[in-house]
Amino acid sequence: MAMHGSPLGLFALVLLAFAPISTRAAECGSMASPKLDWQECTKKNLMLQGSDLEGANLFSTDFSLTDLSGANVKSANLEKATLVRASLEGAHAEGANFAKIEAYRSSFANIAAEGASFAGAELQRANFAGAQLSGATFEKAELGRADFDKAVLTGAKFSFANLSRADLSGATFEGPVMFDRAFMFLTRIEGLDLSAAAGLEQAQIDLACGDASTKLPTGLSAPATWPCPADHE
Repeated sequence: MAMHGSPLGLFALVLLAFAPISTRAAECGSMASPKLDWQECTKKNLMLQGSDLEGANLFSTDFSLTDLSGANVKSANLEKATLVRASLEGAHAEGANFAKIEAYRSSFANIAAEGASFAGAELQRANFAGAQLSGATFEKAELGRADFDKAVLTGAKFSFANLSRADLSGATFEGPVMFDRAFMFLTRIEGLDLSAAAGLEQAQIDLACGDASTKLPTGLSAPATWPCPADHE
């Protein structure tokens, strides 16, 4: 107790109070490198193509409008990061954590994100064309008008996801994909073989947009409203 009242004790307390701030400032100013800590840093509107951020802590980092195309974010933690209109096109993101990110109109085209988590993410109008998403989870994600053209979705999980007007029609997968409790209002599923899909119910199919070539699980049938009109939005 006596030390706290002394000048030395007060100086020590001041150092302790400001140490986290100084450390955080130093980390935010550091160059991109594996396993760095950019938690809650602002990295908006930057050119970070090809950066190696494997295993980095990017929790709640703001990457709005930033170009991360071709970057390595394998096993990185991007939970709650802001990626609005950002690009991760062609990035390597195997096993990365994108849970609860904000990524409206962002590009994940041709990303390699096998086993990645997008649980609870805001991904309206996101572009996943050509993405490798085997084993990825989109549970409770907002995927309104997201584009999965030519994406590989083998073993992907869309449980409780909002797939309203999302386009899955050009996606490919082998084996089951999870759709239990997913909201599928005008979800494009034309030409898909969903015979092994898990969790699908007739009410979801009645809302979705398929065609004569859509294959459904046993017990489900195509509604009279198919095919849907083209979506020009």
